[in-house]
Amino acid sequence: MDTTQTVQGQLSSDQSEELLARLKGRFEKNGSRHQGVEWEAVRIRLAEKPDKLWSLSEMERTGGEPDVVGLDDETDEIIFCDCSPETPEGRRNTCYDRAAWESRKANRPENNAMDVAADMGIEILTEEQYRSLQKLGEFDLKTSSWLKTPVEIRKLGGALFADRRYNTVFVYHNGAQSYYSGRGFRGSLRV
Repeated sequence: MDTTQTVQGQLSSDQSEELLARLKGRFEKNGSRHQGVEWEAVRIRLAEKPDKLWSLSEMERTGGEPDVVGLDDETDEIIFCDCSPETPEGRRNTCYDRAAWESRKANRPENNAMDVAADMGIEILTEEQYRSLQKLGEFDLKTSSWLKTPVEIRKLGGALFADRRYNTVFVYHNGAQSYYSGRGFRGSLRV
């Protein structure tokens, strides 16, 4: 997929068409993730919000394999989530947030998860969202993903991450400044 954008937040018509075809194929292949949601409704919504399509292209570019995982009955928003089997490869080796990144005096990673997510226009999954995703398949069997961390934990220097091992979802804590080659983050996008 050609991911060169002329302006951040915008895709060319060719890029949009290519991405929509890829998303449609994934949507049709994984119908159990979004029962009751029709592709045409998704396509129309994305056509109305090109900035959201750009965010999905960033999710795709970084290896997230975004797909529809539900519909918010209260807001009528379509919910996309990274559905790659492992945490997206293009978002690994990041500490949790900017404060954690700045606290590292040596061996700083290239970036941090919260800033990357904000730049992409997506949200890092909460623990609840991560557990819901795991009901749709088996994710992070070899990797782990940062989770949106409660303020109380973050104030004390920690951050949460999760994975799936032994057919069980585990949520752990680590220093927010830590980073590992097998840890990235999964995002969600509401359209």
